[in-house]
Amino acid sequence: MNVNNTIDNQPKYINPYLGGVLLGLLILLTVYITGRGLGASGAVKSAVVTTSNTIAPSATKANNYMSQFVSDDRSPMYTWLVFETLGVLVGGLLSGLLFGRVKKFRTDHGPNITSRKRLIWAVIGGALFGLGSQFGRGCTSGAALSGTATFALGGVIVMFSIFGTGYIIAYFFRKLWI
Repeated sequence: MNVNNTIDNQPKYINPYLGGVLLGLLILLTVYITGRGLGASGAVKSAVVTTSNTIAPSATKANNYMSQFVSDDRSPMYTWLVFETLGVLVGGLLSGLLFGRVKKFRTDHGPNITSRKRLIWAVIGGALFGLGSQFGRGCTSGAALSGTATFALGGVIVMFSIFGTGYIIAYFFRKLWI
């Protein structure tokens, strides 16, 4: 059986409209079951707090922000958000392997930028987005998708802010890609 289902050598993806409906239903189901929506920044925060607590427990407990997540009874890693994020990573990798989208390690970049610069900008962008997600009380999936799915005004504002800022910033960085 050929698991590399391709048409004209193009990888097969789920219909985006069906994917959107399924994502929306998953978010609503998550809100119903857990009382909160999806999100990845909480898992990253748990990993950072756990790492900090392992390396420097006294400094972590002295930090006003991180100390609220440290407990003698339970690790910050023992949260369903960590397992959700791990599942997304493993599921994405498995899907890519099964449908032939993962061929070799490569860094996608435009003709006017090197792989190294692309990775540096990706790390800077990721760090800024992670910092912003903590100030904004959630990432795109948590604050924007889950908030919008539950008709929260804050979720709608976050969604427009994230995409609006993305379009504005893209204007300045587009020359790196074209």
